[in-house]
Amino acid sequence: MKNVLLPTDFSENAWNATKYAIELFKDEECVFHLLNTYTPAIVSSRFMGTSMGHVQESNVRDNSEKGLKDLLGKIKKNFNYPKHSFKTISSFSLLVDEIKDIVERVGIDIIITGTKGASGLDEVFMGSNTVRIIKSVKNCPVLAIPQHFEYASPTEIAFATDFNRFYSLSELQPIIDLAKTFKASLRIVHVQYEIKALTEIQMFNLNMLRKYLNEVEHYVHTVSELNSVSKTLEVFAKELDIHLLAMLNYQHSYMEKMTREAVVKRMAFHTQIPLLVVPELGMNTPLKSSSNRENAVMD
Repeated sequence: MKNVLLPTDFSENAWNATKYAIELFKDEECVFHLLNTYTPAIVSSRFMGTSMGHVQESNVRDNSEKGLKDLLGKIKKNFNYPKHSFKTISSFSLLVDEIKDIVERVGIDIIITGTKGASGLDEVFMGSNTVRIIKSVKNCPVLAIPQHFEYASPTEIAFATDFNRFYSLSELQPIIDLAKTFKASLRIVHVQYEIKALTEIQMFNLNMLRKYLNEVEHYVHTVSELNSVSKTLEVFAKELDIHLLAMLNYQHSYMEKMTREAVVKRMAFHTQIPLLVVPELGMNTPLKSSSNRENAVMD
């Protein structure tokens, strides 16, 4: 049984990610946890009584719960996969804090979230919420779905790496599982500022990577960096018709570099394909207590 967390703000962007998640796991037994968080706007006034604050919280809570109920209705109208069930979580909490808590408490296998990407000079890579989730959640893969991406079976997957870090099999397992499930070709892409021979350590890590991927069709591509890692991977994905890009998120990784690249803002770069970010293992977050309203709904 797979536990999938779907944060939603009831936007078309979030609905697109929900549709993708349901199609991606249509043949697997899954519980989808639909999460909406709310925090009433804080109005600073010495004349406002506490009763007004309670009314405001009640209103946004009701809107949250109604939104989740409507979303379930929409899912049932559009999908009917017998192996799927759904739970709703309406929480008075900050989004990232609540996600970290649910991952720990429920045992979430993957978080799937929508992303609007960078649509202007004031935007950041993939949208601030997605970046905050990726940076904060240290024990669960995050799959970011672009706003207008229509579901396509991920038969071509790229895995970006510089071979400088030794990967454990457990860290690579989410990528391997996807490749096996969809009989996908895995394109290992190494972005270099200038093309040069791999070091001894890089060769060792590459050989270990090949060993882990012995049951998966895979290829190694070394490409020159174009302005930035993000731009290079964007071009690579287009040229090879990649359906999903995977990365491991650790200190000094491509993923860390991409979320800091100034060129992202300058070029209004946004991911054109789903991006799977897998955190390095061995980094746990403390359990947070919270009060949720959670309801199970079976198809």
